[in-house]
Amino acid sequence: MPAEMDAEISALWHLLLDAGKATEEQLEEVYEEHDRTGRSFTTVLYNYDIITEDDLLKMVADNLGTDFVVLKPGEIGEEIRERIKPEVARMYSVVPVREEDGVLLVAALEPMNYRMIDELHFLVGQECRVLVARPHEIEEAIDQFYPEGSGTIQDVLGELAQSHSGEVLDINDVESLEAAANEAPIVRFVNIILSQAIKDQASDIHFEPFADEFRIRYRIDGALYEMAPPPKHLAVPVISRIKVMSNLNIAERRMPQDGRIERRINGRQVDLRVSSLPTRYGESVVLRVLDRSVVELNLDRLGMDADLVHRVRRIIARPNGIFLVTGPTGSGKTTTLYAGLKEINNVEDKLLTAEDPVEYDLEGIMQLQVRESVNMTFGRALRAFLRQDPDRIMVGEIRDVDTASMAIQASLTGHLVMSTLHTNDAAGAVTRLIDMGIEPFLISSTLVGVLAQRLIRRVCNACKTEYEAEDKELEQMGITREQLGTRKLCRGRGCEMCNNTGYRGRIGIFELLRVTSDIQSMINKRVPTQAIRDRAIEQGMRTMRADGMIAAMNGITTVDEVMRFTSFA
Repeated sequence: MPAEMDAEISALWHLLLDAGKATEEQLEEVYEEHDRTGRSFTTVLYNYDIITEDDLLKMVADNLGTDFVVLKPGEIGEEIRERIKPEVARMYSVVPVREEDGVLLVAALEPMNYRMIDELHFLVGQECRVLVARPHEIEEAIDQFYPEGSGTIQDVLGELAQSHSGEVLDINDVESLEAAANEAPIVRFVNIILSQAIKDQASDIHFEPFADEFRIRYRIDGALYEMAPPPKHLAVPVISRIKVMSNLNIAERRMPQDGRIERRINGRQVDLRVSSLPTRYGESVVLRVLDRSVVELNLDRLGMDADLVHRVRRIIARPNGIFLVTGPTGSGKTTTLYAGLKEINNVEDKLLTAEDPVEYDLEGIMQLQVRESVNMTFGRALRAFLRQDPDRIMVGEIRDVDTASMAIQASLTGHLVMSTLHTNDAAGAVTRLIDMGIEPFLISSTLVGVLAQRLIRRVCNACKTEYEAEDKELEQMGITREQLGTRKLCRGRGCEMCNNTGYRGRIGIFELLRVTSDIQSMINKRVPTQAIRDRAIEQGMRTMRADGMIAAMNGITTVDEVMRFTSFA
């Protein structure tokens, strides 16, 4: 049984084993197929003819001591439907069915999610008991009873205005803070914020208290968008709710804290990294959204062309050496490394990673969480790794000379090391390592390649329009009108789909510096970064700007977007 798996899958795993419906080997094969294809664990079970849907649901119901029901929407009255708010029904994927002796019976898409039942008790305001029903019947009932948009932030704010009429909480009264954090309107408000963020594919959610307002912003495709600000007095209960969800100390407001929320939102398993920061007007909280369903851990789907993918594959297939991915925060470096790890992950090799934090669980790979507070640094983790007989190692980031030295030692003793650096371009990685205090001859003998990257916004397909390139744009692109030929450039007019920005989604642009014998000689001579860069271009390296301009000529992005992110690259 895999060490890391969803709690519901784990429960089903043990249920099938105990009932003698499947063997450990069969379930491992099902899980591998589920992980490889992204299809649900239960769908793969049915496809493998291990058990039928109705038989599995009846087993789950018997295990929970409840009933398996066939949902008939016509038999569910309006009074029962109104017991659960639309945003709650959609967030938790539940449908109220009937009431018995003061207990509300609900059909749940995840009947074995015990935490969900506990939270429903607070949200609904009465005891709830779960029923088991066919998933498609539950989803159809939710779509019928609670259509998208039937529960809005404005609705919840109106409810909050009635229940919180401007009163200010005593931040020193922990019991009052916990009570406010668990009030149904606050829980619903936070849930709908999270649901909207996942729907819009936001990468971060910012909760920011100021002197006269409480601001909530989403980061989508690298840009921040502000929602209608809620009343200022809601800052404390809302932030307290997030701290409760992420198991942070609700009474600690003087020190930064880090936590994590794992929950199913809009039918998807999502991890949220939580960071709180004390500020003048209260705690600022940022949630980093880690939604694996929208992250492509596949080298072929990162935006590289076929030739670049081939070159990267050749590098990560090497038995030893150091491969670096560079770029600013939020440029997709970790995603690229994960895709590379997934590519080379096999039963013949042992892979170890040291990360801060571990963003996604990768089956078959030993992942270590770096913790500076207990002196578990990247350098110390690397030292421990070398005693674990690894074949390949990933280090989340080379931050100091200690980590760099250990990475070089690991490479020299026959290991491939993959890591990240913060530099503007690929050639800059060499200068950065020398500045750390690493001898040039050690860099030249271990560094095998540096991949620099950025994420730039795509033109929105819903409002994309073509236009004739202007002379100024051609000059910026470094091409002639003859080279452009009959192709036209594209831009977005702005529409509802892209929040009137003209962009929706992002793609990667890259440059790969391969450390050839010429580059090794230049490193040993401590030549300037620009000289190394120029020589790499002579040897066939395509710069990020050139890569971006090709994307612009193909109508994927705009010239302005490429110039914005590659002005110093």
